[in-house]
Amino acid sequence: MATATMNGTAPQAPAADHVDTKRMIAFFAMVFGMFMSILDIQIVSASLAEIQAGLSAGSDEVAWVQTAYLIAEVVMIPLSGTLARIVSTRILFSVSAAGFTLASMLAATATNIDQMIIYRALQGFIGGGMIPSVFAAAFTIFPPSKRSVVSPMIGLVATLAPTIGPTIGGYLSHAFSWHWLFLINVIPGIIVTVVTWNLIDFDKPEWHLFRKFDWWGLISMAVFLGALEYVLEEGNANDWFSDELIRYGAVASAIGAVVFFYRAFTVDFPVVDLRAFTNRNFAFGSLFSFVMGIGLYGLTYLYPLYLGRIRGYDSLMIGETMFVSGLAMFFTAPVAGRLSVKMDPRVMMMIGFASFASGTWIMSSMTADWDFYELLVPQILRGVGLMLCMVPINNVALGTLPPAKIRGASGVFNLTRNLGGAVGLAAINTILTQREQEHYARLAEHVQWGNPEAMEKLRNIAGNYSSYGLDGTAIAIRKLSGMVTQQAMIMSFIDVFLILTALFSMLIVLAMLIKKPQAAPTGGGGGH
Repeated sequence: MATATMNGTAPQAPAADHVDTKRMIAFFAMVFGMFMSILDIQIVSASLAEIQAGLSAGSDEVAWVQTAYLIAEVVMIPLSGTLARIVSTRILFSVSAAGFTLASMLAATATNIDQMIIYRALQGFIGGGMIPSVFAAAFTIFPPSKRSVVSPMIGLVATLAPTIGPTIGGYLSHAFSWHWLFLINVIPGIIVTVVTWNLIDFDKPEWHLFRKFDWWGLISMAVFLGALEYVLEEGNANDWFSDELIRYGAVASAIGAVVFFYRAFTVDFPVVDLRAFTNRNFAFGSLFSFVMGIGLYGLTYLYPLYLGRIRGYDSLMIGETMFVSGLAMFFTAPVAGRLSVKMDPRVMMMIGFASFASGTWIMSSMTADWDFYELLVPQILRGVGLMLCMVPINNVALGTLPPAKIRGASGVFNLTRNLGGAVGLAAINTILTQREQEHYARLAEHVQWGNPEAMEKLRNIAGNYSSYGLDGTAIAIRKLSGMVTQQAMIMSFIDVFLILTALFSMLIVLAMLIKKPQAAPTGGGGGH
């Protein structure tokens, strides 16, 4: 394996297949830091009711506990590549880990919803710096021969953390209190901070670049991505563009985007280097990552929603049911690593997409009676599919870039997954709302006085309750309305699962169009 030499002080790839123990320990600490950061996106999702009660917040206010984290994180992720070049991976990662730990402690001490939203935004912004650093380190300090071990590891963490987040969150808030959703980060956070500060030596800071830092680019990117995330998160709940704030957010995002892209292509040292998209495989890998974000975050949202609304599960029961996907990912990770060495990554991706599509296709036959055992196979197919896709997608996107470009590119690559999740959730919520209304209207046409079957059902229910001295007719009408609402909801879920099936089936075809990845350039001056 030849040494990957570069201009300046970009990260140095190892000269041989051997990676020293110090770097291995540093990398494992980084992976664990990334796990905490990604886990915190979803850890509060199953416990928002407990936080709402604990802080005496309104339901519209408590949603910002999640939204503030996502908006702040989505700004930091693409910025982290530039910051790593200026201050070095060591300083960026260890300071991010320390700041994330401190923000977690503050979140646990919050006494009102305003404090909690500020601390969660700090947590998301500072923690976001850890995620791309791990991807960059994996592809710069390890030789290609070690990627069959390293790539599944970071793929597992990136997909497993949001999947098991609701499980861990539900358990902690049930067993202890909601404060432990944040306190759990403190001791691991301190360990990660100390280890990474002392052991990371992948690169050196380039302080002179700070003088060329594009502040207008940073401000425009923050407005563009922050406002976009707000519009996507809050749009459906506020009836999209009929809400004044959503309209302002959309306009702000559009103006921010124009300024950001103009600066990205005209200044000497842009805040985000978008030139990696000239690499065809990186562009395709980012597209696949975007769609995987839809699948990853979309299904992590859909399954608990079904179990909570239709089955009446609490957060702990939802977590125990959702754990199946996590187990499937965990056991598939080493298999995916082996296959990534022996199999064409395009074929591996196609198998993964097919597995994912099969799971959502099975879910399109769901009824209101589906429980743990009916969801077992779709969840296993989803977990296996995610791991089989993530490993080759990471390798296709980042494995063919010159080492000097990887730090900047890994931020953009990770952003695509998060944006995919945000766009996917917004689309899923909108489709669920609209289709449920349409299905309800159509079903209600049949449940009326002129329908003998509906009348028979109404009489049976009414008679049953009247025999106990209750107002049977009023109760029967309520029950029948509830049954129609539930059925409309089930049908809207089916519509979403069919759309996801079509989306992932299309990716099977798209995977055929990419070039078979070649090895990354290892000659000098890879940064050009």
